[in-house]
Amino acid sequence: MKKVLIINGHQYYPFSEGKLSNTLVDNAKAFLEGKGYEVKTTTMREEYDAQAEIDKHLWADVVILQSPVNWMGVSWSFKKYMDEVYTLGMMGQLCNGDGRTEAEPKKNYGSGGLMQGKKYMLSLTFNAPKESFNNKEEKFFDGGSVDDLFWPMHLNYKFFGYEPLETFAAYDVMKNPDVEEDFKRFEAHLAKHF
Repeated sequence: MKKVLIINGHQYYPFSEGKLSNTLVDNAKAFLEGKGYEVKTTTMREEYDAQAEIDKHLWADVVILQSPVNWMGVSWSFKKYMDEVYTLGMMGQLCNGDGRTEAEPKKNYGSGGLMQGKKYMLSLTFNAPKESFNNKEEKFFDGGSVDDLFWPMHLNYKFFGYEPLETFAAYDVMKNPDVEEDFKRFEAHLAKHF
């Protein structure tokens, strides 16, 4: 694993300019390059070519998605990216259909991915405090984890055959930020996996 694609999924909002996501992407790039990795990046706020993005996915051993959590998911601009890039990738580059066959059309859905041996990592920034997760006393997520909330995103990558690395999350980044501690935890998280 020596080639990494980092996707900055931040979408600009007047109350969230993307400084934290940008810094996390910059920190990851610097850390990985310092360890001898080749790194390519894509930013949702810049124009991209769908085929060039597929080529980056084919090139990379690991994809890191850095995204703020907007309305309990990724930004609309990254959803658009998925529709454009990942849909194009379904035409035989990232997967061979959905894995089903004419002989057994009711079995093996989601097993057609061609990215076996490749990994992905979600890096997420939340307004919600850490205590909101994995806690039955907090009713909103009803005891669910960050990965429970992001199960659809995990399935998107699994569809292409990627294997997950542990998810990183920075919490309470708007009301009670501790950005320096988040940066330290992020570096330790990267060191654990790279």
